[in-house]
Amino acid sequence: MSSPIWHPFTQHGLEEPIPLVTHAEGAALYTADGRRVIDAISSWWVTTHGHRHPRIMAAIADQAARMDQIIFAGWTHEPAEQVAQGLIEIMPHALTRVFFSDSGSTSVEVALKMALGFWVNRGERRHRILVLEHSYHGDTIGTMSAGARGAFTRQYEPLLFDVGTIPFPDSGAEQRTLDALEAACREHPAAFIVEPLVLGAGGMRFYSPAVLAEMRRICAAHGVLFIADEVMTGWGRTGTLLACEQADVVPDILCLSKGLTGGSVPLAVTMASEAIYRAHYATDRARMFFHSSSYTANPIACAAAAANLAIWREEPVLERVALLATRQREAIDAIADHPKVKNPRSYGTVAAFELGSGQSRYLSDLGPRLLAFFRGRDLLLRPLGNTIYVMPPYCIDEADFGAIHAAIAEAIETTG
Repeated sequence: MSSPIWHPFTQHGLEEPIPLVTHAEGAALYTADGRRVIDAISSWWVTTHGHRHPRIMAAIADQAARMDQIIFAGWTHEPAEQVAQGLIEIMPHALTRVFFSDSGSTSVEVALKMALGFWVNRGERRHRILVLEHSYHGDTIGTMSAGARGAFTRQYEPLLFDVGTIPFPDSGAEQRTLDALEAACREHPAAFIVEPLVLGAGGMRFYSPAVLAEMRRICAAHGVLFIADEVMTGWGRTGTLLACEQADVVPDILCLSKGLTGGSVPLAVTMASEAIYRAHYATDRARMFFHSSSYTANPIACAAAAANLAIWREEPVLERVALLATRQREAIDAIADHPKVKNPRSYGTVAAFELGSGQSRYLSDLGPRLLAFFRGRDLLLRPLGNTIYVMPPYCIDEADFGAIHAAIAEAIETTG
């Protein structure tokens, strides 16, 4: 009997094998049929320090023995207080408020609702959201609306709200992006949301800190709220704790998830400036921020996040990030001149290129063939169509890193 599970982003009609993973450690997964699989994409970009980091696992076990779950509306607990205070200490000081949720998608939904509530509570009719072309912010209705329209969203178009799309700042066309944003901001939109420096599911597209800084400046000049979706780019992926740091940008609202718990359990936060919080602060209960979920600030998840924050404070995480970034750059340079490799690039710990075509095509027929190729070589590599990317945990050693890129070199020769 086949499994009744309906997997995400999986076309079951293709009858591709779905390995059963029994346990994980460091940069590796272990399957029921005895294979050791190198996790080359951090299990969908979440695992930063490696699977089952001892400090995080100990914190989860300790908290599970104390308290599993409590309503967070009007109540609090020590792990949540520790996480909030820890974030306030290491994130931009202008972000003074921490709102908990469950995933990257919900952290962005929260951000969009905060932005709209800000303007409503100020008595201003500003409701339009500006987004960056090719972006991806999640799979809930609001986040799909704020993301690129296409294969991910086509079936759900009747549910989505209209947004203003700013062209992506391709190399040599950055001024077109800035001019479009300037024009759009003159129409008094509510907010502009971006993935800073690296667009993830949109094809691992990179743009410069200078462009990010200028986009922030334009929004500030027109009083448009700036939302930074650092769900993927945060926690060291681009070489710094936040991608925004590289442009000296402080957003009005910041979305964090994935690496918030080191990738161990689901948790997200949306951090906001004091002005955003104060717009909802009143004796009028109708002006409160109407958002929650049953598991908001789950104590076990918060304990994991608190342990992750301690790791960032006490261990040389950014040194590990810098070493991995150097390895990625060298690996990309080694294949850059191959005729089948298009647009080879790396940014921090992320490396990517297109195979066979200069354009990133998510539904390329090459995608399933590449997936099968890498699975056959005991690698968790999940190309975005014909875009091959590598984003491993920071703990990966030279042998596993070499095995990843050796398999990629073989795929270039035999699969493209």
